[in-house]
Amino acid sequence: MPELSAAGAPQAATGSLLAAVALILAAAALFSRLARWVRQPAVVGEIVAGLALGPSLLGLLPGDPVALLFPADVRSALEVLAHLGLVLFMFGVGYQFDAGRLRGHGRQVVATSLASLTLPFALGAGLAWVLRPWFVTEEMSTSGLLVPALFLGAALSITAFPVLARIIVERGWRRRRTGAVALACAAIQDVLAWGVLAVVVALAKSTGPWPVARMALVCGVFVLGLLVLVRPGLNWLLAPGRRCSGGPVNHAVLVVGLLLSAWATEAMGLHAVFGAFAFGAVVPRRRIDAATPEVPERIEQTSLLLLPVFFVVTGLSVDVSGLGGRGLLILLAVLAVACVGKFAGAAGAALLTGATRREAATLGVLLNTRGLTELIILNVGLALGALDSRMFTALVIMAVATTVMTGPLLALLGPAGDDGGRRAASSRLLRSPPGAGTDSHHGGGRPRPTGPFSVTPGSSESPAHSVENERS
Repeated sequence: MPELSAAGAPQAATGSLLAAVALILAAAALFSRLARWVRQPAVVGEIVAGLALGPSLLGLLPGDPVALLFPADVRSALEVLAHLGLVLFMFGVGYQFDAGRLRGHGRQVVATSLASLTLPFALGAGLAWVLRPWFVTEEMSTSGLLVPALFLGAALSITAFPVLARIIVERGWRRRRTGAVALACAAIQDVLAWGVLAVVVALAKSTGPWPVARMALVCGVFVLGLLVLVRPGLNWLLAPGRRCSGGPVNHAVLVVGLLLSAWATEAMGLHAVFGAFAFGAVVPRRRIDAATPEVPERIEQTSLLLLPVFFVVTGLSVDVSGLGGRGLLILLAVLAVACVGKFAGAAGAALLTGATRREAATLGVLLNTRGLTELIILNVGLALGALDSRMFTALVIMAVATTVMTGPLLALLGPAGDDGGRRAASSRLLRSPPGAGTDSHHGGGRPRPTGPFSVTPGSSESPAHSVENERS
């Protein structure tokens, strides 16, 4: 009998996990449908579903249904699935990153990017200093103010590139000056923000200057290895006509490569998302899109299936009802600093570089979008111990609120048209630079076909592969 009981325990745990995943996917589908009905990105609905299944809503019911549906062993398994989905998603973000967006847009993009990054970063770091007496230090593993201040600054300075691209495409702004500038700014900010976050992670996990320098050196060697060895190796391996190439082989190569890259950065002391992003950015996209475009699509679909689990794992750490009076003040301060820093930085820099007031305001609203990218950073900070649970809850609510408010604010501003005197500048701005439309990793002159994680310029239709459409 004891043997039967022991044998039945794994089966019971497996059954509980399957039931939990089924509930999560059903809730995500329902809430994403509701989000679309109110003209919000589907990811907003999935994030709200994750929050609703946690202590913030489901936990208000009697009988502790959260603990019943997600016991400790199920939560552990869900965390593994969530991290896997996160790694797959970050590969897609790196895969769709196109350095060509950074060329040919002039000083306005550089000024707007830096201003809308540095101002909220500085305000966030200052806010950490102001709120320091209210930090629950028992929940934090970092001593001193440096790491929390740097992390809060990085969290408030991020812009969610994928959902921003979706908003611009849906509104038909891809070929307009404002849309092109916003996309280029978001691309620059993505690179800078992830770099800053890597520094913060290194500082949080080190005990002195030498470990930080060593981690920086190892990361530099890793990136150099990706550029010098991995990318040419993949280019050779995935060449057309090679016997070992093909759909199943390419699929295995990409999945194994992104998982090994994620493991490598995790072993270095950074988070796994950095390795997955870096690997996605160096793969030969043109060859993959031409030969086996279904392979990135399959990876994407797997990430879309697992990301709702990530939202629930996040939601289980968020308890809105437990904020209290100080928590509400922290939430209002975080929301105000996040919006003011992004809007003032972007709009002010745009005005100083020749944009109209409407264009500047539109840029400020667009670059204030955060969404899933913010949640990824916040979960990294929570795992590091750079945040307490109350600040984590406030920042999660801020991420949802800034994403939700983008659509209504753009509707209030009206169409971001280019005024008469700016049409020539807009034409020059949007004229393709040398090599634009070709694979950014292998600068040949052949046009890059529309493929996974891409958006057709000027189209308001959803691309076949929807990481850029659905996620932020």
